[in-house]
Amino acid sequence: MATITEAEVIVTSPGRNFVTLKVTTSDGVTGLGDATLNGRELAVASYLEDHLVPLLIGRDPARIEDTWHYLYKGAYWRRGPVTMTAISAVDTALWDIKGKVAGLPVYELLGGKAREGALVYGHASGGDVPELLDDVARFQELGYRAIRAQAAVPGSPGTYGIRHGTVATVYEPATGALPEEQPWSTEAYLDFAPRYLEAVRERFGFGFHLLHDVHHRLTPTEAGRLGRSLEEVRLFWMEDPTPAELQESFRQIRQSTTTPVAVGEVFNSIWDCQQLITERLIDYIRASVVHAGGITHLRRIFHLAELYQVRTGSHGATDLSPVSMSAAVHLDVTVPNFGIQEYMAHDPLTHEVFRPGYELIDGALHPSAAPGLGIELDEEAAARFPYDPKYLPVSRRTDGSVHDW
Repeated sequence: MATITEAEVIVTSPGRNFVTLKVTTSDGVTGLGDATLNGRELAVASYLEDHLVPLLIGRDPARIEDTWHYLYKGAYWRRGPVTMTAISAVDTALWDIKGKVAGLPVYELLGGKAREGALVYGHASGGDVPELLDDVARFQELGYRAIRAQAAVPGSPGTYGIRHGTVATVYEPATGALPEEQPWSTEAYLDFAPRYLEAVRERFGFGFHLLHDVHHRLTPTEAGRLGRSLEEVRLFWMEDPTPAELQESFRQIRQSTTTPVAVGEVFNSIWDCQQLITERLIDYIRASVVHAGGITHLRRIFHLAELYQVRTGSHGATDLSPVSMSAAVHLDVTVPNFGIQEYMAHDPLTHEVFRPGYELIDGALHPSAAPGLGIELDEEAAARFPYDPKYLPVSRRTDGSVHDW
């Protein structure tokens, strides 16, 4: 029987900070897992090195389910983003190993393909409406069939979701060693967002999916009002309309508008979304492989969602490494209730370290048919990019108080 002989935590920053777990077995098979928690990367690296890696040595890598429960239930302090991201890394690495040992891509181990590829959406943005419209046109030319649209709110130059600079496909929200502080006016946003989304439909019509991210910034009453004002533009979804700590609040949004609602990128367990799913207070669940316990636990969330006709729409920002994105796509193509996959192109430097096997074709990601996850890590290249602190901005209301970002 093969056993785990080594587990190494690799921290690298090729354009963005990533934490990767590399697990090696006594047979010489290696598996990769993403352990990146944006802005708190070193906390997860420490959790892995100090608490989980010592527990892995000597274990059977084939016992994925047992290892998941061993790490989850074996700690009195359960859940939370740091713990679940660390468990995710172990779980994903073990699935990678299992696929390599079996000589099969991970999607075959999950039951085989239910679709050929996973429809993705890109991030169009602009400092004003004309810039946004030009960016939507660019994504359509690139073959995207689903596009998220964000424009800078007048008077709020640091509005979330706006790409800075001229790099064609890269949007990076994280900044330097201290969080950037950005002004925010909810009133201005509620007035402006419907107008620029209507402008998108007026120019491009309804032949593609249009998405919009509120990013937790509204109260349930405000979110309901926004959803009603957007019903004519027929959004694919309105994302994260309000902070999800109070799941009950989504009932008010549901009663106020027929605009579909998506939420969940900050969730790390099935308990975070149980009420939202079982009471059908949302239409799409956005939990991700890296932050919700790996393939093993995210699959449980997706299966629960299937029972209630809630579809998947996993988070896929640049704070997920190509290891996570690969795992996400393998899962996406197997679940019957797949909806869409977020996809943000990584900085070109990232691909010097990670060589992903997935491929973007006609607006959809297709997983590698190579055994395991089909992704490779160049450790020599990773060593060239030491940890570089980066943080998401802090949003402040016009009165100076901190707002949800």
